[in-house]
Formats: sequence, C-alpha cells, structure tokens
Amino acid sequence: MAGKNTSSKKILIVDDEIFLARALSDRLVSEGYSVAVAKDGEEGLKKIFAESPDLVLLDLVMPKMDGITMLKTLRGDPRGQMVPVIVLSNLNNAQSMDASLASGAQDFLVKVNNTLDDVARIVKKRLA
Repeated sequence: MAGKNTSSKKILIVDDEIFLARALSDRLVSEGYSVAVAKDGEEGLKKIFAESPDLVLLDLVMPKMDGITMLKTLRGDPRGQMVPVIVLSNLNNAQSMDASLASGAQDFLVKVNNTLDDVARIVKKRLA
C-alpha cells in the first residue's frame, strides 16, 4: 500500500468491462485504497451490504441489473443511503446524467472523457 493516508478507504468498482475495472483497480490500489470489483448490479449490491465500501464507482450498462436500478435499490435501503456513488459510464447524454444524479449519484463521469488519473483525483476529492 502506498502511504498516502488512504489505506483505510474501501472502493467498490461495479463494471462489467473487466479490462477497465482491472486498470482502474490497479490505479486506485497504487493510491493506497482497498478495492473490490463486482461485474453487475446484483453482485454490486451484495458486496456493498457485505463490505460497506467508502465509495462506489458504478457503470450504467451491465447485465442482470443496470446501474440506475442498482442505484435506486441502494438508495432505498438504509444501509446504502449515505455511500457516495460516482457513475462512470460510456453513456454521454443528458438523460443518463439526469437519471443518475436524480437517483442519488454524486458525480457523473463519461469514461472516454476521463483518464484513470482523472478518476483517481475525483475519488480522492470525494473521500476527503
């Protein structure tokens, strides 16, 4: 772990794009975070309730349960009302952004417009 005072912070990445999830996980681990990955919304909810992450990075388009459904389910449960969620999606339209923010996301990032460093910086800011 990098000694950057982040080692106690847990991040859950919920994304079915395995390559991106691994790259993002590696980048966040290099910052000293503890990182878990879930491949869909159902697995994401289970891990949130079992592991109580400090922040969730959430994709919208996934099998089994999409990100908006997962976010609404999360916010409807007392255990998930306060965990910060950053949506990280390929969807680059106002409807997806509005739905994400209205459902309780703190930020909406378009994958192609943000580098791994950008995401790490935003995570750090949200967890400050």
